[in-house]
Amino acid sequence: MRTDTHRHITDSPTGVRNLGILAHVDAGKTTITERILYVTGATYKRGEVHDGTTVTDFDSQERDRGITIFAAAVSCSWDGHRVHLIDTPGHVDFSDEVERSLRVLDGAIAVFDAVAGVEPQSESVWRQADRHGVPRIAFVNKLDRAGADLDAAVASIRERLRVVPLVVQLPIGREDGFTGVVDLLRMRSLVWAAGRDTYEEGPVPDALLEEARRRRRLLEEAVAELHPIALEEFCAGSAISATTLAAALRDLTRTGEGVVVLCGSAYRDRGIEPLLDAVVAYLPSPLDVPPVRGTEDGFQDGAQAGAVRERAADPAAPFAALVFKVSSTATGRLSYLRVYSGTIRKGDTVLDAGARRTERIGRILHVQADRNTEVDLAVAGDIVAVVGLKAARTGATLCDPSAPLVLEPPAVADPVVSVAVEAGRSAGTGRLASALARLVEEDPSLVVRTDPESGQTVLSGMGELHLEVAVEKIRRTHGLDVGVGRPQVAYRETVVRGVSGLLYRHVKQDGGAGQFAHVVLDVEPLESPGPLEPTEPPEPTEPLESPGPLEPPDVAPDAAGFVFGSAVVGGRVPKEYVRAVEAGCRDALAEGPLGGHPVTGLRVTLTDGATHPKDSSEMAFRTAGRFALREALRASAMVLLEPVVEVTVTVPADTAGGVLGDLAARRGRVSGSAARAGTVVITATVPLAELFGYATRLRSRTQGRGTFTTRATGYAPVPGAVSHGTPPR
Repeated sequence: MRTDTHRHITDSPTGVRNLGILAHVDAGKTTITERILYVTGATYKRGEVHDGTTVTDFDSQERDRGITIFAAAVSCSWDGHRVHLIDTPGHVDFSDEVERSLRVLDGAIAVFDAVAGVEPQSESVWRQADRHGVPRIAFVNKLDRAGADLDAAVASIRERLRVVPLVVQLPIGREDGFTGVVDLLRMRSLVWAAGRDTYEEGPVPDALLEEARRRRRLLEEAVAELHPIALEEFCAGSAISATTLAAALRDLTRTGEGVVVLCGSAYRDRGIEPLLDAVVAYLPSPLDVPPVRGTEDGFQDGAQAGAVRERAADPAAPFAALVFKVSSTATGRLSYLRVYSGTIRKGDTVLDAGARRTERIGRILHVQADRNTEVDLAVAGDIVAVVGLKAARTGATLCDPSAPLVLEPPAVADPVVSVAVEAGRSAGTGRLASALARLVEEDPSLVVRTDPESGQTVLSGMGELHLEVAVEKIRRTHGLDVGVGRPQVAYRETVVRGVSGLLYRHVKQDGGAGQFAHVVLDVEPLESPGPLEPTEPPEPTEPLESPGPLEPPDVAPDAAGFVFGSAVVGGRVPKEYVRAVEAGCRDALAEGPLGGHPVTGLRVTLTDGATHPKDSSEMAFRTAGRFALREALRASAMVLLEPVVEVTVTVPADTAGGVLGDLAARRGRVSGSAARAGTVVITATVPLAELFGYATRLRSRTQGRGTFTTRATGYAPVPGAVSHGTPPR
């Protein structure tokens, strides 16, 4: 309750909770954040998404569109604890914002719609949190809506997320009659009366007493199966005390073996206080998570560079922090930090370990979305913004210059959609370049490049909406008239049938030292992307003499889907030349023979070669590797790949037929459909190139009632885009 905010706030990391709110679009993340700020006394007026008055959706585009686009950090206090909260986007186009946030969080609240249950993006962000090992509690929101069903939502959590939900509350009333919850741990009722800011605590209503006892028993049994101490107490007395149950729930949440499930209605201000109590009780503090790990930059205490070191969340330890977000404001450049160890003060000099340059901390700010409060210092466990960093980018490690450490930066996904952008007037070309540079600095998932053939400036991102928001930001922030071309998707090329024993000889003599390199390559696909028409294989080439076929080493493919191996024996190609051949092959992957797209999904094995005592060099073998692989790709059967996405379309039942027909016209493959409360939910796999303009078409077919979400699933062959290869010369 709001009076809790006046208790003393501890300065120890044990009293800090760093958490994010994760969910599908429109599940209620921003509304929950607003209610948390109000309940804790951080704000004194409830903000509403539909009114454009929320704290975290402060950007003009967020308010216009009614969705969260940029992750926003806020701070508040509850029950003697400092809570740092990040409201993350729910749209798939902005999943990279979620990724950067999860990198610095210790826990999360996963929000689910009581009507829809687990939705596609709910599952995606849940998997992202799994990769980062972030403990979560679940909050089933919107229990006041027609069709709300806590049990159905919990069942979808169990089935789709493959976790053990531990439900600790029972709703009081249904849909419009939802007024509160039964706390199954303490067997009490919490009721929020209309027009009141706080709940009233009382006994369990007689009508729900039997059901509450049954659910408490199910909770005890579920916890006893997972927790040895709870099992021991359950076996001894056929029951588990509230104290033991709470301790077991805390342990199971932090290990990920179980997920505590609460419920409520954020819009109606019901269920927020128990949710905050659960955050404090079950989610970890910075001291409860493993120490951050990094590699030493340079030599420290006689250890060699690259040695792995751990830093505990100790304010007295050497300073180490990660920059997870950079933004430009009217008052200057803000760099958002998660402080993992040590203490930082205004005016301190810190080391940007990756760039090997020092920076000075001008000011330290506790952030409240677009508002902030200046503080003198930040300690281990804090999430703050600093002013004064001139060059530190997202993913940079800031540390004590006397104890250098490099932390792993957040992963950045490859962009899949591109648009050509140009200034409306030639005089604005320089300003556009500056605006794009600032845009990429703030959002690393955006990529700007110049097309070498057309000379156009190409902006690439995670989806059509992502690029639309980026271009609109340039127009609004910089006042530029920007022209945009039709988005182009990022195609790939891959091998479906390779060649063996391709021989390539690189000989060049221009006077003086020449160049000589002789290589023999085998090229094969890592895996087949799909069935192809049978064709005659190309004629094999004559390989050099070889002692016999050798199995290439079992090496995992890299991020580009490429594996290189060497089966050369007898030292016919020295190791340094083998590495040069690999580098040349990687050079050749940049442009495939079908359309100049990057090549992925192949294994190349160097089986033999020859050298010259004077004219062989790493440069010669790199050149030979590049041209050999290009020739091998032209001789191989190649297929063009296009990005595909899983589309989940929710439409009224009377419009489902037209929507299915439109998906089929877009080369979509329907994988399932289900009826749900007068609507039909259709799941299909559709090429991304066919989805441009789909939002407008869907609205027109469903009178504005249809919605859809997408989730990237990988690449698939383009029908008919196959090259069967030509025999090498």
